[in-house]
Amino acid sequence: MKTKKLMDLMKSGNFVISKYLYKNRDKFDLDFETYIFLIYLTNINERFLFDAAFISEDLNMDVYKVMEMVSVLKEKQLLNLEIIKNDRNIREEYITLKPFYEKLSSITIDEINNISNKEETIDIFKSIEKGFCRPLSPIEFEIIKAWLDGGVKEELIEEALKETVFNGVSNLRYMDKIIYEWTKKGFKTKEDVEKSKSKFREEQTKKEKEEYFDFDWFDEDE
Repeated sequence: MKTKKLMDLMKSGNFVISKYLYKNRDKFDLDFETYIFLIYLTNINERFLFDAAFISEDLNMDVYKVMEMVSVLKEKQLLNLEIIKNDRNIREEYITLKPFYEKLSSITIDEINNISNKEETIDIFKSIEKGFCRPLSPIEFEIIKAWLDGGVKEELIEEALKETVFNGVSNLRYMDKIIYEWTKKGFKTKEDVEKSKSKFREEQTKKEKEEYFDFDWFDEDE
């Protein structure tokens, strides 16, 4: 089947291809002709009786070409062929496009996750600007991006921001020193920071108690 025939088929009004499917065509590792053939199959049904002669006539395509394309799609794990006995106990071959829709679903989930991660990253920049009560400079953007690219989690950056603002500082270099010290200690999450602070408080309380009881009250100067 030539590309012109494919385009004529698409213009006939009996063939539907969504922009989303067309936009993601490169994700399926198929040549253009085979991908359009796959979309043609989706216009029939998710599961249907495989009639190579009907498809051949409908597309004005050699029947062997139909068989070849179905074989390619099966090898690419984008469709399955099922043998089912009908009411007359005759074996019939069905095409199921479940693998294709599972692949499409996986692509959609990945895109949603990528958008979500991008939004979270943008929120980090906004959070720091809000904490500092000023816009970030281009150099500061690069520093934050280096943290993220280096695997520093957003929640750890948020904790470093809280620590910086609490100490009355609006300097990214100060934050950078905090993050450097935390990562050197192996801190990766907000929980790691909180555990460290809790441990420090416990040690301070214990130290104060020891100093209190070690004090010689009888030798106290009056």
